[in-house]
Amino acid sequence: MARLEVRLLGDPVLRTEAEPVESVDAELRRLAADMFETMYAEEGVGLAAPQVGISKRLIVIDAQSEDVKPFALVNPEVVESSEDTDRGEEGCLSVPGVKELVERPLRVTVEATDLEGRSVRMEAEGLLGRILQHEVDHLDGILFFDRVSPLKRKMLLKKWEKVRPARAGS
Repeated sequence: MARLEVRLLGDPVLRTEAEPVESVDAELRRLAADMFETMYAEEGVGLAAPQVGISKRLIVIDAQSEDVKPFALVNPEVVESSEDTDRGEEGCLSVPGVKELVERPLRVTVEATDLEGRSVRMEAEGLLGRILQHEVDHLDGILFFDRVSPLKRKMLLKKWEKVRPARAGS
């Protein structure tokens, strides 16, 4: 396994819709393993392939719950969302040092493929539901602060200018 470089806000790959994965193979499973290693090293709970510079529809998640083991999803899609919403704090490994309350559907249903090539359908709420939505957003080029008001977004971007690591560039 290898630790990958997390791409930061400003990298075009974060704003590009990721390409569907054509086949689940050893190379994809190796990428998922590297993504898990990277996510744990960065102390995250989820990571999408675009965040490590790879435009593929692959996410890894560890909600750090006794009920749900860490997992990877290939080509995940949110197919149902509740009308009920919930506000919760979100941050992002691609925008370190910036967090904000984000309103999202309380419950979601996601369909995807697992790393064995099997179809999966998962219903989630609470933290797991929020993580799933956040990571699927990454696959569509959407960042968490796109889900807040324009004024909040402007404030978050100003904060990012102050806290961003030197490697983030201009």
